[in-house]
This record gives sequence, C-alpha cells and structure tokens, in this order.
Amino acid sequence: MSARPGTPASPATPHAAPDGPHENRAADIPEPPEQKRVLIVLALSQTLSGAGLAAGITVGALLAEEMLGSTGLAGLPAALFTGGAALGAVGIGRVCQRWGRRPGLTAGYATAGLGSLGVVAAAGLGSVWLLFLSLLVYGAGTATTLMARYAGADLAAPARRGRAVSLVLFATTLGAVIGPNLVGVTGEVAHGLGVPRLAGPFLLAVVAYAAAAVVLGVFLRPDPLRLARRLAEVREAAEAEAVSENAAPAPASAPALGAAEGTSTVPAAAPAPRTDTRKLATGAAVMTFTQLVMIAIMTMTPVHMRAHGHATETAGLVIALHVAAMYLPSPLTGMLVDRIGRLRVAAASGVVLLAAGVLAALAPAHSVPALATALVLLGIGWNFGLVSGTAIVTDAVPLATRASTQGLVDVGIAVAGATGGMASGLVVATGGYSTLALGGGIVALGLVPLLVLSGRGDRTGTGSRSVASPSAPGERT
Repeated sequence: MSARPGTPASPATPHAAPDGPHENRAADIPEPPEQKRVLIVLALSQTLSGAGLAAGITVGALLAEEMLGSTGLAGLPAALFTGGAALGAVGIGRVCQRWGRRPGLTAGYATAGLGSLGVVAAAGLGSVWLLFLSLLVYGAGTATTLMARYAGADLAAPARRGRAVSLVLFATTLGAVIGPNLVGVTGEVAHGLGVPRLAGPFLLAVVAYAAAAVVLGVFLRPDPLRLARRLAEVREAAEAEAVSENAAPAPASAPALGAAEGTSTVPAAAPAPRTDTRKLATGAAVMTFTQLVMIAIMTMTPVHMRAHGHATETAGLVIALHVAAMYLPSPLTGMLVDRIGRLRVAAASGVVLLAAGVLAALAPAHSVPALATALVLLGIGWNFGLVSGTAIVTDAVPLATRASTQGLVDVGIAVAGATGGMASGLVVATGGYSTLALGGGIVALGLVPLLVLSGRGDRTGTGSRSVASPSAPGERT
C-alpha cells in the first residue's frame, strides 16, 4: 500500500510466506470462527469412516487369496480399491470444485458404502468379478477419507495448516484402530448371515461409511471451501478499495497524457494468484512415494503372517497398530510441519520408511513384536509424508483452483497405491517378503535427494520462500 503524501514510507520488512506467493498478504489473517465447527464435524465423520477404511486394509488381501487361491494375486484388492480411489479422487475433486466440500465428501462416502455392500454380496455369491467391481467402488472411501484433510485446511490460517490437516487425520485413528480388532466379531456376524467370515469387516464398512455420509451431509455447514472463497473475495475487494483511496494523486499532466495515448491512470489490479508449480510437484512427489511404499509393504504383511502360522486375529492386531501409527502421531506431525518446516518433515518420512523396510525385511517371521514395530514405523513414515505433502500442495495452489488440483494430486497418490498393491503380491511370490520390504525402504529413501534439490535456495528450510512485502510506486525499500 502506498504511503500517504507527506509521510515517510516505512521500509518493507521481509516475512516468511508459508503458503506461497499468491497468499503472502493473507499470512497473518486470523481464522474465521466457523473453522472450529468445521473441524469438529470433520473429526466426527473421520472417526466413523476410519472403521470402513480398515476393512480393506485388514482382510482385503486375505479374502482375495481365499477366493482366488493364489498368493500372487493377493495384492489385487489393494490395487483395485486404490485404483478406485484414483477414480474417486477425480470425481470428488470436481464436485468439490463446483459445489463445495459438503456434497463432494458426502457423495464419496455414500459410494463407498455401496461398494462395501457389493464386496459382502460377492463373498456370499462366490463371484470374483463382482468382488473386483465392488472393490473399485469401495475405493471411493479411501479417496474421501484422504480428501477430507483438505477441507480442514480451507479456512485455516496459513501458519496453522499443518495442524488443521493433522487434526482431521488424527480423528481417523479411533475407527481405524477399532476396525481391525473387530475381525473376529464381525466375522461371526457374517457367518451368521451365511457369508464368509472374512467379509465381516466389510459389513462394518457399510454402516461406517453410511454414517459418515449422513454426518457430513447434515452438519458440514457452512461449506468450508465456499466460505473460504467468499472471505477471499471480501478481502481482495477491501484491499483494492484501500489502494484506490490511498494512492498518491497523479501529476496534472498525467490525465491528459493518458487520454491522448488511450491508457488509464487507474492503478492496475493485482495479478491473479497462480499455482507455484515447483511446490506443487514437490508435495505431490512426497505423498506419491510414501503411499507407494506403505501400501506395498502393508498389503502383504497379513499374507506373510498367515503363511507362517499366525492367526487372522494376530494379523489384525498388527494392522491395527500400523493404522494407529498412520494417524495417531498427526497432531505432533502437524506441529512439526508448521514449526520446523514442510521439507524437513518430508525428508524425515523417507528415513523412517527406510527403517521400517529394513526392520520388516530382517524380522523373524515368527516374531509378532518385530513385525508390529516395523509396521508402526511404516505408519509413522507415511504420516510424516502425507501431512507435510498436503501442506506443501495447499500452500502452492490458489483457492480458485484448489479443490480440482488437490483431486488430481490424490489421483497420483491413488495410482501409486494401486501400483504398490499390485506389484507387492508379484514381488513376494517371486522374491519373498523380505525383498519387498527392503526394496520399499530403498525407494522411500529416494525422497531425501529430491527434497534437497527442491529446497535449494530456500534459506528458511520450510519449503517456502521468504519474500519482501511489495512496495508501492514511489516508495523506497
């Protein structure tokens, strides 16, 4: 803003801009009071959906192995429901972009509930093709559970985005941990209904996803994305008016010269916010790498355990600990992302995932504690990558295109998960579980040099550029 005539211009002070160049001016804007309600509603829906999400993680591979009679194809369910997540991310992103978060997320969970019901029907009928189709539809739940984290960040102040994202993820913990531990109970319910016991967790998913859809459809008001856009428009209009009122008067000859040349002397409007493609690519790469490695190792762990004599309930306990580690550290991760920087936490995810892969590869097959520790590290590494990557992507994209771009990023994440799930069974069938785990850890370590290159020239270490406040014409900086 220009200084008033007759008063000295204050120097422009450099300040950190954690949310990218297109929102530098908004860095110190307080959160609207509606953010608290939005986070509460999202937390409730995520608690419910976590139970539905855990069904495919816990018994998807075991159900496929039982129905197909092949370990090599046991990774197919993970590939299918993560492939369905890719399709779901596109559709949900477009709905959110056009109509807001509430209709997009509600439709996603409702679709996932139908897919879960289809899996139960497929297991009862013994239909492999219905199973494949239903797993694709079920994948919409994975996409919705992940995309809900963006809704938590829509109204968050830039300096608190990491914590807002982490709160939404943290709320998934309860349902996601309880779900795998109900394998035995839901299995008995399924058996009583005349369907295979392994379909039991998908019965729970039907109820969980339907309940999450109802909670969002009824209570997610105001819509966080639509409200964020309205608030941004109000701020921009106020800033434009302030600039117009405080602009220094033009010289007497300026109007005549402007008229003669057919130009206007009205100050030009600020350029439209643009996507920071470097940040966007970095955030997408972080989440893609971590998803690929996590899905690959996690998918085959229950199969590996059952092949060495462990009960399904024991495998469910290990997966429950893994899922807890995926979401439970979120508040701490969010605080670290906001305080020490996005890139540092993202680099830490690669190191932790490497440790998880090495431990899983070296763990004796009979040792439940060793396998559980490896899967806990796997979950923590994934959490570091998802929270930091989400913050980087949200920083990079302006509100006008945020939802659709986030949806496309999540497509890449889902495709990576599908690739990891499909390849995991083939790798285990040919090279063994240890080869899969160690290879995944090495792939994850590739994040570190990538992030070092991305962070060059960034002296803050946050993954954000420090920029000077723009000075008005005639001001000295």
